[in-house]
Amino acid sequence: MSRTAAGWLRWYRSWEKQQESLNRNRERRFYAMLDAVAANLPARFTALDLGSGPGSLSARLLARFPQARCFAVDFDPVVQRIGRGALGTFAGRLCWVEADLGRPGWERALPAGKFDAALSTTALHWLDRPRLERLYRDLGRLLRRGGVFVNGDRMPWGADRPDLARLAESVWGFRLQRAGRRPTWRGRDVWTAWWDAARHDPELGPLFSGGRGRRHPRHRELPLSAHLRGLEMAGFRSVDVVWRDFEDVVLVARR
Repeated sequence: MSRTAAGWLRWYRSWEKQQESLNRNRERRFYAMLDAVAANLPARFTALDLGSGPGSLSARLLARFPQARCFAVDFDPVVQRIGRGALGTFAGRLCWVEADLGRPGWERALPAGKFDAALSTTALHWLDRPRLERLYRDLGRLLRRGGVFVNGDRMPWGADRPDLARLAESVWGFRLQRAGRRPTWRGRDVWTAWWDAARHDPELGPLFSGGRGRRHPRHRELPLSAHLRGLEMAGFRSVDVVWRDFEDVVLVARR
């Protein structure tokens, strides 16, 4: 028997819980991102949620902006199935799109036309530099003039600032200790437990076929400088950090 909406909502809430355990700043970062949208766009707009997962950002965006529409874009069928079941379409304002961000042609899964905003949170760190730069070039074509890109993610200081990189690592370590968790590898145990449970779920398990289903990236996140340069090369302006907690960053760029 197919799972009810209430059952999918329990999965969605369990995703929210494990994400919050990995980033205690999560809601503050959401607020900063949506404030940046409010300051740049009219009440009625159409947005992309890139690497949407089960729709955490989309849900907050549509709740705050009742006249907005959003396309939740992700390549992972597991989290998309949870989002579809838990959130539905927000009375027709939310559309789910399966596309592999940064791959050539990913944007063909979207409807024709320009978008007013593109947002992403805790997602684009999965991309290596060539795919990230390609994605930014694609967004340069997809967003209308005056549109806004907002990215909330971990963007470490690069090799040119080793002092700040060491400082951020030290702060992360004692924050985890204070929370009663081992400062080993950024919440790996919490993340792995959630995905193991999903893999053993009778409705989600089959969606892992063909190597699908997320894993921790094996490469280190690209530094903030790579994002700044990639966006500027793609034709964005006013590219800068508008909120920060050490390496937890909200980056805003205007088209």
